[in-house]
Amino acid sequence: MLHVTRDQSRSTDLVGELRRAGLEVRDAPGTRAMYSTDASLYRIPPMAVVRPRAADEVAAVLEIARTTGVPVTSRGAGTSIAGNAVGRGVVLDFSRHMNRVLSVDPEARTAVVQPGTVHAVLQRAVLPYGVRFGPDPSSHSRCTIGGMIGNNACGNRALGYGRTSDNVRGMRHLLASGEPLVTGYDGDGRPVADGPADLLAALRQVTGRHLATARTEFDRFGRQVSGYAVQHLLPERFDLNQAMVGSEGTLTVVTEATVRLVEDPRHRVLVAIGFDDIVRAGAAAPTVRAFRPTACEGMDERLVAVLRSRRGDAVVPPLPRGRAWLFVEIAGDDRVEVLDRSRALVRAGLGVESILVDDPATAARLWRIREDGAGLAGRAPSGRPAWPGWEDAAVPPEQLGSYLARFDELVTSYGMTSAPYGHFADGCMHVRLDYPLGQPDGLRLLRRFLVSAAELVAEYGGSLSGEHGDGRARAELLPKMYSSDAIALFGEIKHAFDPDNLLNPGVLVDPDPFDADVRAAAVAPYRRRLAFAYENDGGDLAQAVHRCTGVGKCRADNAAAGGVMCPSYLATREEKDSTRGRARVLQDVVRGAVDWRDPAVAESLDLCLACKGCASDCPTGIDMATYKAEALHQKYRGRLRPLAHYTLGWLPRWSRLAGHVPTLANLALRLPLLRRLVPPLAGVDRRRSLPAFARTPFRRWWAARVAPTAGIGRPVMLFVDTFTNSFSPVVAEAVVRLLRSAGFEPRLPATQVCCGLTWISTGQLDAARRILGRTVAELAVAARAGVPVVGVEPSCTAVLRSDAVELLAGTDHAGDARAVAAATTTVSELLATADGWRPPDLTGTVVVAQPHCHHHAVLGWSADRALLERTGATVTTVAGCCGLAGNFGVERGHYEVSVRVAEQNLLPALDAHPEAVVLADGFSCRTQIADLRHRPSLHLAELLAGPDGAH
Repeated sequence: MLHVTRDQSRSTDLVGELRRAGLEVRDAPGTRAMYSTDASLYRIPPMAVVRPRAADEVAAVLEIARTTGVPVTSRGAGTSIAGNAVGRGVVLDFSRHMNRVLSVDPEARTAVVQPGTVHAVLQRAVLPYGVRFGPDPSSHSRCTIGGMIGNNACGNRALGYGRTSDNVRGMRHLLASGEPLVTGYDGDGRPVADGPADLLAALRQVTGRHLATARTEFDRFGRQVSGYAVQHLLPERFDLNQAMVGSEGTLTVVTEATVRLVEDPRHRVLVAIGFDDIVRAGAAAPTVRAFRPTACEGMDERLVAVLRSRRGDAVVPPLPRGRAWLFVEIAGDDRVEVLDRSRALVRAGLGVESILVDDPATAARLWRIREDGAGLAGRAPSGRPAWPGWEDAAVPPEQLGSYLARFDELVTSYGMTSAPYGHFADGCMHVRLDYPLGQPDGLRLLRRFLVSAAELVAEYGGSLSGEHGDGRARAELLPKMYSSDAIALFGEIKHAFDPDNLLNPGVLVDPDPFDADVRAAAVAPYRRRLAFAYENDGGDLAQAVHRCTGVGKCRADNAAAGGVMCPSYLATREEKDSTRGRARVLQDVVRGAVDWRDPAVAESLDLCLACKGCASDCPTGIDMATYKAEALHQKYRGRLRPLAHYTLGWLPRWSRLAGHVPTLANLALRLPLLRRLVPPLAGVDRRRSLPAFARTPFRRWWAARVAPTAGIGRPVMLFVDTFTNSFSPVVAEAVVRLLRSAGFEPRLPATQVCCGLTWISTGQLDAARRILGRTVAELAVAARAGVPVVGVEPSCTAVLRSDAVELLAGTDHAGDARAVAAATTTVSELLATADGWRPPDLTGTVVVAQPHCHHHAVLGWSADRALLERTGATVTTVAGCCGLAGNFGVERGHYEVSVRVAEQNLLPALDAHPEAVVLADGFSCRTQIADLRHRPSLHLAELLAGPDGAH
């Protein structure tokens, strides 16, 4: 007998009402899992997700919410660190449709935007007018303007541009009652509000009853963000527009905003100041304000160490002497005046050493330390996961040094570690901590620490939040900072706007306990029969998938920074196709909420290209390609697989057989009947071309033409993969010519070896392990003898460098895998060690280069970039994925997404340079280019060696 719970029945009724209203509703378990979290500690599955297309649809949701008593939570990019973008009722996702810049008025210096407009999209829209939106939070590449309004976000340059509340000129809201409210300013700059008269009267009365509290407890310093902005409701100004900013979606739903735009200064100079420790840096920060900086960011060696451990020493440019630093930006339109101010700051002698950086490129590299280090702070200095919760407390700037010293003592007393950084001249500190959430008493320790931290910041007259809002993480702690009268005042304001408590309940007023619904607590380790070792996560898949903290960088277009992640999300703009959305579903799997064979798992992973972009681009180092392979392995263990797994997944085996009779194989594939039958039988999209087998595979060419030259050059072992051997032998031939010209003597394994990548990508991991075991056993002899193993195909080379170690850990071939990984190198990395060799002069040659995703993510493309620079060629490097991604773009059902991915970066770059030489080391990349633009492309070795081996 089927039993339906009251909650299930209520949810079904709600979804029915929403659909009858013509709304775009999602209520599948997988979708609810994806929207159950943001970038905070919390997990609260909603009953449904609605993606409104216009304000009237928002009104329809609110009407249904009133009649059903179901709460409503507004959501932008879901990057809230405090938990104010999750809720139990209906989540309104504004990022899908209500995401447009509606107009730009360059004369008035304003723009009208919808709440789901991404900050970076707004900046691109206004850039042609020589203006910008001032606030610039670190999540600018994906956060939305609506979210910034909800939190009163600030960013690095708040010193120069102010908070979000200083930059919003007007808003259109809907009350929980469905009534409209318009806030803003008249032509003379006076605040105006057009809405229900009883609401406006009630707000004046509420403030009047608590006038002493409103005058004395609020607006004590610039970063006092916690609670409602009551100071703007005082009778002498009553600026409801500013008061609404920072209300975290608890008072109204914002459907449109007019934002202020500012001119960007023409000149910027960076002054980096070194200090003995972070306490001295914090103490000096207030002095910096006298030099009128636009930014003043602080950090210490702990953050720099995190960056070096993840990105390598080379990413950290020389810093001033010291163990802590202030990065101060001085900006203005008069270059001489900017330099004078900057030099005066250097002469002030605030630290042990200062450097003035006038070169924008060098300054950008230094700023990247702050930006990248902060992004990578998902791991504490201890190596354990670091969590939000006490993320952005602020104190009056003159108190920061002392506060930092006391805070460090507090953290140490709880046995935790931290890497603090932040907006020091504003008194705002960011930090993530390695709370022991996995321990049985983890939540108890979390509560004790956060109470102690709140008491400490209150002792300094500070604010629990300096820019991210209180949300679920800190609202319960507001009585530590405010009097009981102030707390009562918050409640009365909330009641005036939302008497039925429908808008984002549990936040700010009558808050939920901050240790309830913590998603990382009590998650049991998941180590059952895993194929990969997950060595960086203690062998625990649960810890691996919980690396995702929800910061949402996978929703950003990372191409401008040379990134790859996440091509499927950029193609579909669906949360389920983001790295974060997939991680949420997998978190449910390891929790036991869903099975590996659940349709939600298949749906979330289907469009993952396994590009590994997240492994390098995600601040937390999550590796969805590995998790997808593991998921397929678990799902089909001992079961019949899709046909494509046996055709495309076993392609190296079939190509080896066809290699014995390549002419016959090609002739057969050209027959009309087979051309019609083979693609559907093989699971291949009909629109894809089938690669032709080479008449002479590379190994046959090698055996017939390569004369032994023992002792002539430094020996290297060539790892020629199946695809290169069978389909592109000219690439391997070029590698041989090139390496010999550089003083190396290539050798070849005794037998054809394979990395097993097609088996890995289809989750056939037992077979992949056997294949890789044979391969590393063959290559390890050379590796242990100090002979470099040189890969030709980037994706296969990346397997030797990374996946092989993970798959073979704990087997008889574990040592071989580690030896081969250490010896594996790319052609460009090897050539960088060649004494006396010089690349050909390619001055005047225009090159469009498409790095393979695995090259970018696992091997790194910096050696290739440096080598191309040495040639003198003019190179345009294409960011992002080509879209083919091995099996992915060939498989039936993936063609459209594969093409949309190519349309993001690759195809525009090709079209912009129709006469350029196209460089693509990856077989997949070359295939995509040939299929979609019918242009030839070269491997790096072909470009450098030339057709006649002259170089």
